[in-house]
Amino acid sequence: MILNAVDEFLALAAINSPSRREAPVAAYLIGKLNQLGLTATVDESAPQSGSDTGNIIVRVPGTAPGPTILLCAHMDTVGPTEGMVPVLKDGVIASNGATLLGADDKAGIAMIMAALSELLAEQAPRGPLEVVFSVQEEVGLFGVSYLTEPLTADYGYVLDGDGPVGTVVNQAPSKVDLDLVVEGLAAHAGTAPEKGINAIVTAAKAIARLRTGRIDGRTTSNVGVINGGTVRNIVPDRAEVAVEVRSTDAGKLEAEVQAVLGAFREEAAAAGARLSVTREEPFTTFTIDETHPAIVNAFRAARLLGIEPQLWTSGGGMDANVFNAKGLPCVGLGLGEENAHSPQERIPVAQLELGAKFVKALVTEAVTR
Repeated sequence: MILNAVDEFLALAAINSPSRREAPVAAYLIGKLNQLGLTATVDESAPQSGSDTGNIIVRVPGTAPGPTILLCAHMDTVGPTEGMVPVLKDGVIASNGATLLGADDKAGIAMIMAALSELLAEQAPRGPLEVVFSVQEEVGLFGVSYLTEPLTADYGYVLDGDGPVGTVVNQAPSKVDLDLVVEGLAAHAGTAPEKGINAIVTAAKAIARLRTGRIDGRTTSNVGVINGGTVRNIVPDRAEVAVEVRSTDAGKLEAEVQAVLGAFREEAAAAGARLSVTREEPFTTFTIDETHPAIVNAFRAARLLGIEPQLWTSGGGMDANVFNAKGLPCVGLGLGEENAHSPQERIPVAQLELGAKFVKALVTEAVTR
């Protein structure tokens, strides 16, 4: 049974699977994997991750001596796609405009499934494979963080990267999330404003001091959410601000985090407000040297297909961050989608088809050298 990457993507994209509601995609994949003669295991991570399903793990025995390779893609999308019907026109697949398409990361799943079907049908020489379809990647890489099945792969490829097929993401940043709460003092805005401490104004003064956007080639910072106040005529006594900082340089990351904290502490103190901070670090940076077998193999496979590969540093996190932190070397692979995380998201059919060929070549080339 041979699966077509385009057909698989169209089917997957039509299934609504926002983070924590990946079960319909999991059911679809388990059925397809059974048709290919493969047994899928659903791990026991759901109680910890909060998803309605666990991660899917598939182990495929090798037919020739070679490294054990991990292939991974995530089942969730950054937002709901309820009722979305993907549209194929002029060689490009897009959403119907009402929601995002979900090529991030259903294109990666489709490429893996199509490549698996060809490898099995052709009995192509290959080493052992471990395949992971994860949950909750988009909301913090929670699926693979709570993975309960042991993995034995020598190295891996996470199909969730930037750029066209042939792009190899060998570096991604650490991320720090800061949830800051400014507590002031409520008062009547018309009769006794001087008795209040305006939490929103205090937070705004702190935000105005921050560097945001791209700080340098390694570092970014963003004020993503502000909540505060109840009604117009009350001096607000509470403001909540969500900030994130990312960098591939640990020193620059911490310096920018401290700059954020310093601005909020100083403005809170000046206003007589209280400040509380929750700090979380969802993932840490990784860098894979270009001489690593994962990259050498990827470059060889790309050139076999007439693709000139390129290394890429991503500004986003991916499941590869977690795998690398756990000691399993992984790189990301570009999918060729455009405008991810928006209703304008699209992916060329040619990239889907080439991506499936690339995955297959990654597996077969690893046993020929």
